[in-house]
Amino acid sequence: MTHSKSPLGEFAARPLKAKRKRFQWKKSAYKSMVLKLKEKTDPLEGAPQARGIVLEKVGVECKQPNSGIRKAVRVQLSKNGKQITAFIPGDGGLKFIDEHDAVVVEGIGGAMGGAFGDLPGVRWRVVKVNGVCLESLIYGRVEKPIR
Repeated sequence: MTHSKSPLGEFAARPLKAKRKRFQWKKSAYKSMVLKLKEKTDPLEGAPQARGIVLEKVGVECKQPNSGIRKAVRVQLSKNGKQITAFIPGDGGLKFIDEHDAVVVEGIGGAMGGAFGDLPGVRWRVVKVNGVCLESLIYGRVEKPIR
């Protein structure tokens, strides 16, 4: 009969608890949570939305089996100066965004904070342009203000 390495008996609670505590560090989810790795690597620094300035308009080729060029913009975040690529949702949304416009970006909603659908490497989308909702601009409810 083999004996386990775990402490046994009536007074084994504290050593068992300590052993579980040490074992937690083997789990990547626990390690990233405790060390706050998401906030450190995320360009938005854990925030749900961020403001930035449009540097250029870019076309992103979508993954197979789809074909087409999805419209996106390169944005420099004002909080830390990092550059990200943000998708422009909606039909004709690119017309309402010019270079040097102030935009608000948010997560695109992909699995585990990653890319969404057939867009490789694009993790964010544009929500507002110069303080006005992009959806309202596309539907013609409001006009784009001049900065």
